[in-house]
Amino acid sequence: MNETITRAKLSEAASRRTGINKTDTAAICEAMFDLIGDVLMRAETVKLTAFGSLQVRSRAERVGRNPRTGTEHKISPRHTVVFTPSAQLRDLLNPELLLPDKVRESA
Repeated sequence: MNETITRAKLSEAASRRTGINKTDTAAICEAMFDLIGDVLMRAETVKLTAFGSLQVRSRAERVGRNPRTGTEHKISPRHTVVFTPSAQLRDLLNPELLLPDKVRESA
C-alpha cells in the first residue's frame, strides 16, 4: 500500500492493459499530464468522471509556526491544486462503509 506509482509504472500498466506498446502509452500519458497541467495553469477545473476533480485554489497570506522552535513567520499567498475524489472513488477506497441495501432500508 505504500508503493509509489510513477509515470513510468502508469504507462507500463496502461501498455499491459491495452496491448499498445510502451512507447505509445508513455507518449499518451505524457500528453495527458501536459494537458492537465495546461488546464490547471489557466485556473480551470479538471473533472475526471468516476475518479475526481482537480481544482486550483488561492491561499491567503498567513502566519505559520515552526513546530520545533515555536517561532512565527509569514507564509506568502500562493495557488495550490486540490484533489476532490468522486463518490465512486470514495466508495472503492472505503468498501466497509457501504451498507447492503437491506440494512440501509431498515436504518
